[in-house]
Amino acid sequence: MRIGGFQKFSLIDFPQKTSAIIFTQGCNFRCEYCHNPELVYHNLFKIPISVEEIFSFLELRKKQLDAVVITGGEPTCQDDIEDFIYKIKTIGYLIKLDTNGSNPQILKSIIDKNLIDFIAMDIKAPFDKYSYLTCVPVDIEKIRSSIDIIKNSKIKFEFRTTYDTSKLFPSDIERIKVFFKEKNYRIQNCNSLIK
Repeated sequence: MRIGGFQKFSLIDFPQKTSAIIFTQGCNFRCEYCHNPELVYHNLFKIPISVEEIFSFLELRKKQLDAVVITGGEPTCQDDIEDFIYKIKTIGYLIKLDTNGSNPQILKSIIDKNLIDFIAMDIKAPFDKYSYLTCVPVDIEKIRSSIDIIKNSKIKFEFRTTYDTSKLFPSDIERIKVFFKEKNYRIQNCNSLIK
């Protein structure tokens, strides 16, 4: 695991739970509005935080914290993400995973093995604008597959769109809303740091 950041306490990242947040290094998208470029671009990477340090902290705080949020970057780009989640789960934590949905086979595996309790997937744009917004070629069938896997799972989930007004129009947001009629879809404001 390449861990680029670690927040030891949060009241807002896992609904109604206290959590620690693990930020993984590396992402296969290049969204211009990304607020964590130091986790995306290799030339901005810091020395990774050791896995041993993370687990030592989690062991000590298991009576004070309810959950661990794993975000990025894109966590499913990590080769050992499943083993990493499993080890955290065995300590007794609830797990929330933030993902861009580009690796449905990994999502299906960790969901099928009951390794996560909550999943948040970013819906970057209407499907026909995905590659434009992420600045890389995107296999839309993988995005669709991840959406279906999450919707058909028995775990809590949410879909969310970061509204980058330089690339998305109000009509794009309306197109996404039609696809996601569920109450667990939200729009978040874009705080662009790299343009």
